[in-house]
Amino acid sequence: MASELKKEREGEGVAREVALPLVAIVGRPNVGKSTLFNRLVGERRAIVGDEPGITRDRIYGEAEWSGQRFSVVDTGGIVPDETAIIPSNIFRQAGFAISEASALVWVVDARAGATPLDEELARLLRATGKTVLVAANKVDATRLEADAGEFHRFGFADVLPVSAETGDGVAELLDALVGHFPPREELGGTVEEDAARSREVRLAIVGRPNTGKSSLLNRLIGEERVIVSPVAGTTRDAVDTLLKSDGQRFRLVDTAGIRRKGKTAEMAEKLSVVMARRSLERADVAVVLVDAVEGVAALDANIAGYAVEAGCSVIVAVNKWDALPEKDTHTVSEFERDLRLKMKFLEWAPVVTISALKGQRVERLLPLALRANEARSRRVPTSQLNEFFARVMASGRAPTAPAPVKGGQSRLHVQYVTQVGIRPPAFVVFTAGGKPGLHFSFERFLQNRLREEFDFFATPLRIIERHKKRGRGPEAAGQ
Repeated sequence: MASELKKEREGEGVAREVALPLVAIVGRPNVGKSTLFNRLVGERRAIVGDEPGITRDRIYGEAEWSGQRFSVVDTGGIVPDETAIIPSNIFRQAGFAISEASALVWVVDARAGATPLDEELARLLRATGKTVLVAANKVDATRLEADAGEFHRFGFADVLPVSAETGDGVAELLDALVGHFPPREELGGTVEEDAARSREVRLAIVGRPNTGKSSLLNRLIGEERVIVSPVAGTTRDAVDTLLKSDGQRFRLVDTAGIRRKGKTAEMAEKLSVVMARRSLERADVAVVLVDAVEGVAALDANIAGYAVEAGCSVIVAVNKWDALPEKDTHTVSEFERDLRLKMKFLEWAPVVTISALKGQRVERLLPLALRANEARSRRVPTSQLNEFFARVMASGRAPTAPAPVKGGQSRLHVQYVTQVGIRPPAFVVFTAGGKPGLHFSFERFLQNRLREEFDFFATPLRIIERHKKRGRGPEAAGQ
């Protein structure tokens, strides 16, 4: 798998908007890089807070100014020569971003003034030979705007006072930035890129902390794209990576490990729970990662429930399968039986045992995700759906509503079904007579028959009831 993906990178490449200029936002910790990133991309993609070191991985987004689109990457605070595992990994990740970028925005703190660490970073940035724009941030007063001038001594031509918090000076920064880009006609490919972007599959990787989400992402793309550490909670932001495999584009989202809100003491980890759930809302398919060694926990079911609530197709990946001490021919079936028991609502989701560390069976995930994405977009013609429904109801296998008690209402009658939506597929069941409210056994039966008949693989199905009471005029039409 890794070798195949390596060929893709060398040939077609990891599909990271190669025709767009890439701008890397760099700087020491806690100078406002993520606030500026969010300002440029126009949404809250990166976690922002007063605690230094909140951003750890590269976070990509897109911005547009004066008709020019460009990619932006936010990086963690750079501390050169740091030996601790996470700061040193942040430095390495920032180095990757700098090497990819066509221009750098170096964010400094105008309130604090130039520091020895800024001196060291200036030397590193000059050595890259790339265009560097200095964004003197936290300029909220005339005096501080004057203080921004001291950063001219580092020898960079563009030093611009800005306030990422309020937006002051950001327009001038963008004007200077796009002025360094090559002419638009030299970039090319924008129409094709837009068409390709609309066909990409958005794949979210979710799970409890320390289940191997970052390791799985790195294995899928064949490079160290995000920081991997044995420390639970290393990943905090939702990090998008674009990947092209067998001609199909995937947008991979590695999310912070989801924990119960009451058990996340740090502000950043609390926010990461919210952002992980938000990533599910914009995903097509969710890979729910379960730890094979620790077994299926209640929180695993909660996380999978978040994915279903968001309408995602779901693939359950049981990671660290290689680490189980003893396995036999029954181990897989016994583990899956326990998983199905604790996640009864996911009886339709495929289960794959993998090892992100060793790459075992990881190659199965993308084809499954592609199949699930196709299924969630499937629309059944009304004629086929009517024929199917008549056949199912005539089979005698469909659960029926309870018979009415003497003197009670008539039995609920299911009239017909129609599809009203996709992604995920949604069906309206029209009923009449009796008391409205389809029994869960009928809903489950209908969902199972729809999956069998039309291959709604790995995808939740929405069943909506529309009820009409008989003999009460048009105002009796139900919701």
